[in-house]
Amino acid sequence: MSRHSLHRISAALLVGASLTFGVAAFSQGAEESGSQWWGPGEEFVIGETLEFPNDYGRLRLVNTGEPINTTGHPFFEPLGENGRACVTCHQPSDAMSLSVKTIRAQWVATDGTDPLFAAIDGSNCPSLPQGEEASHSLLLEKGLFRIPRPWPPRAADGSVIEPEFELEVISDPTGCNLDPQWGMFSDEPAISVFRRPRPVANMKYLLTLPNGVTPHEYFMYNDKSLLPTDPETGEFVSVQLMSDGRLPTLRGQAGDASSTHLEMIAELTEEDLRQIEEFERSIYVAQGFSNQAGELGGPGAPPGLGPEAMRDGPPGELGNNPVNRVFGTFAMWLHQRGEDEELTPQEEFQASVARGANVFFDKRFFIRDVGVYNDKGLGNPFKRSCASGCHNTVLAGMDLAPGFMDLGLNNWPWNRREDLPLFKATCHDDAVPQSYLGRVIYTHDPGRALVTGRCSDIGASMTQQMRGLAARAPYFMGGEADTLREMVDFYDRRFNIRYTEQEKQDLVNFMSVL
Repeated sequence: MSRHSLHRISAALLVGASLTFGVAAFSQGAEESGSQWWGPGEEFVIGETLEFPNDYGRLRLVNTGEPINTTGHPFFEPLGENGRACVTCHQPSDAMSLSVKTIRAQWVATDGTDPLFAAIDGSNCPSLPQGEEASHSLLLEKGLFRIPRPWPPRAADGSVIEPEFELEVISDPTGCNLDPQWGMFSDEPAISVFRRPRPVANMKYLLTLPNGVTPHEYFMYNDKSLLPTDPETGEFVSVQLMSDGRLPTLRGQAGDASSTHLEMIAELTEEDLRQIEEFERSIYVAQGFSNQAGELGGPGAPPGLGPEAMRDGPPGELGNNPVNRVFGTFAMWLHQRGEDEELTPQEEFQASVARGANVFFDKRFFIRDVGVYNDKGLGNPFKRSCASGCHNTVLAGMDLAPGFMDLGLNNWPWNRREDLPLFKATCHDDAVPQSYLGRVIYTHDPGRALVTGRCSDIGASMTQQMRGLAARAPYFMGGEADTLREMVDFYDRRFNIRYTEQEKQDLVNFMSVL
């Protein structure tokens, strides 16, 4: 074993001890280079806890399984042709996702040669000249990977789904949708869209169905057709894993990622799949320490903060009511200033976080014209808060009823971008139209419709969990928000909420500690 590897193992093993003293720890290589990158095939040990610094404090990772030596583990080994591993796009320091800050640092550190930038999806199109920043602009600037989807769509068994709409390329800044080898008129027709990697952590909240009740009996599900079954067990499963819900199980997702993102020729073995799923189910991440609020777990801290709360909390519970608030109470941080005293900077920040939690839970506004949401009998508009609307899963903050929805991030007129492809979808006369955009829709990403072929699904995607936000900017499936503030501003514009400046800052501070 090399001295370099020994350094990495020693540093990782020290992490658990470092938490006792409140000191952030990461690998020896990180200390030397300023990076926290875990490269494929490098040797680390994941014990009970790891911490990684970020701009807001420290992310904490909790492992509920046995200690893991990454050497030989299929999540961390380069199994494919391009030198990537699963960890390439799901970095522990980035809440098991991948931040633009990390991507840019890795570009500089390797002069663009890291497997992260593999032509197949780490560039705007494989046919572009590799090694040039312009060819990887969407990854470097927005953290977006190219996701090629077969056109027309294919069912799970590979059969063709006849789409309810025609698709036309209006603008193709990456060149890939009209590329003779990779585009929609190639020998293997595909639509290229660009999406962020979702966190691979806190899985029990994504995989557990509400209260253990079978979905066909449970009233919360806004569309029973959204509930697939596990192809191996036949049991109903959630669709929270992927933004378009195309693969409902961890094993299916791992197999698909290995053949596409890793460019594996052979399939993962049963043992590979078992180890990957076991690891992903054992990992919990959340912000563990705030530079301004202090320790986010333990006595004196709100009970819903920190990865330990994720580890110990109940999955599958609705958090849109006073009994079960999504992230619990923050009352202990609502510090009051006495007549002859001032709050400390830490107390001021904690009070801001608590106010932000209350805004998130209590401030109601009109949700309108959200496809595959307002049209499910809820009314249009429908008055709800963030927590009582779309972010209602206890401790996780995504939608407990796994409903796809079009917030407008993918479709005009709500969001117009020059860096992404633009498609014109023209729905057939006999198709159910998209509820608020009709039969002619301009979209940067057809979303769920590339899986189902349905007109009504154009632009719809699945909400994400809200933990570890501080570590994994930018936000939204297409990376529209570079910062937490930009995310708040989008919702404020989209739904005409009219947040005050104080409310916006309180919301940012609140999300920074999740």
